Amino acid sequence: MAQVYRGGQPYPAGYPARLTPHEVRAREFATRRRGVDPDEVREFQARVADEVAMLNEAVRLLSQENDRIKRALRDWQIMHAQECRPPQEHHRNSGHW
Repeated sequence: MAQVYRGGQPYPAGYPARLTPHEVRAREFATRRRGVDPDEVREFQARVADEVAMLNEAVRLLSQENDRIKRALRDWQIMHAQECRPPQEHHRNSGHW
């Protein structure tokens, strides 16, 4: 599959290219004899562009939160692993059984 270029940046195969609010607002459509009202199309495009911008911001914030949680988990795992290390001296058969 060929790479998709969006905004001058290539996206690797398998990843869908994201629409940008600018692309939604700037999209032009061919006129037809019995086409739609251009003002309604532009109004709808503005609403979709605003929604795309809001969703992109939400994805950015969630990605930051995800990174923070991953770091906290990694730090906890390191701390826990250090606490659970076996003692340096191993005593044979020192258990109850």
